[in-house]
Amino acid sequence: MTSRNSNLLAQLDDVISLVSVSSANPALDTSNKPVIDYLAEQFEALGFSCEVIPNKENEEKVNLIATYGSGPGGLVLSGHTDTVPLDDKLWSVDPFRLTERDGKFYGLGVTDMKSFFPIVIEAIKPLLEEVFKEPLIVLATADEETSMQGARTIAELGRPRGRAAVIGEPTGLQPVKAHKGIMMDRIQLLGESGHSSDPSLGKNALDAMHLVISELMTFRAEIREKYQSDLFTIPYPTLNLGSIHGGDNPNRICGHCDLEFDIRLMPGMHIDSVREEIRQRIDTITTPLKIQFELAPIFTGVPAFFANENSQLLKLAETLTGHSGISVAFGTEGPFLQELGMDTIILGPGNIDQAHQPDEYMSMDMIEPCIDVLRKLVRENCLSSTSL
Repeated sequence: MTSRNSNLLAQLDDVISLVSVSSANPALDTSNKPVIDYLAEQFEALGFSCEVIPNKENEEKVNLIATYGSGPGGLVLSGHTDTVPLDDKLWSVDPFRLTERDGKFYGLGVTDMKSFFPIVIEAIKPLLEEVFKEPLIVLATADEETSMQGARTIAELGRPRGRAAVIGEPTGLQPVKAHKGIMMDRIQLLGESGHSSDPSLGKNALDAMHLVISELMTFRAEIREKYQSDLFTIPYPTLNLGSIHGGDNPNRICGHCDLEFDIRLMPGMHIDSVREEIRQRIDTITTPLKIQFELAPIFTGVPAFFANENSQLLKLAETLTGHSGISVAFGTEGPFLQELGMDTIILGPGNIDQAHQPDEYMSMDMIEPCIDVLRKLVRENCLSSTSL
């Protein structure tokens, strides 16, 4: 790192020091407002117009839209401000301070992905004296690590409305053009308990779940055959039967049974359609048995993502990075921005392998190349008279 990056290092330390944990456990969950307030202050100082938007379901979680320039089109640089929880006893450094060691920066969120915002600031500073023909929009969201409610809230408002979007998740500066979606659902069967000596005294929910599981396995084979793509290491959708609970005693007819499963969706598979297909199959089984059932999501789910086939942004990113577009196994907020009509890719510094674990780090040699790539993306999309 050069001396000119002292401000960058200070900002990296600042954002790492601000706690913004997103967790399904209320005891661990925190607001991300300190991070959003800090970023709004930094971008306003650069001449951006900033708007803070609370999450639809929790006003303690907030999102930032910072805009430089005006008019239609432009480029969105997007990232999330929350981190996963941590066990600080497993860290060899202070997780809430930026620590430099052996050519790496350590800290909670340094890779996933708070550091993206100071890097964006460093990239755009030299450009702000030039004329922006199209706007630059920085989007900072909440709760990506749990519900993606921040991105959902923003998308429901129809914002932002750029022409192209880059989400700065840790991809090792390789442009990502595809990732699988994920849905996690729970099936609850309600039968009728009775004495096990006489099956006619009840309706066995566990017997019915056996039939449901068989049908899910048939469905799994069908979707594996129907949806195939060599983009992915596992080139087909997966359905995992993850957890089952039912009954209360071996001498009672099982009156209730719950099954939890997840599906990793391929591009072209839609969560609502898949869920409705499963619902119809369960209904076909349970109705003749007079077993009641409920199928419900455990969480809202993340759609699959696939960049536009003729994405100009992807082509530019491939040229700038020297890497062809790849697919990844983790989910992102990409589908929500893509639904707004933006040409969207995933591209950022750091490696996902270092995320979500003690001593999270980013190699220092990632930062300067990322600054260079982001600066060129902004120049091409916002300053060039031949913007994509």
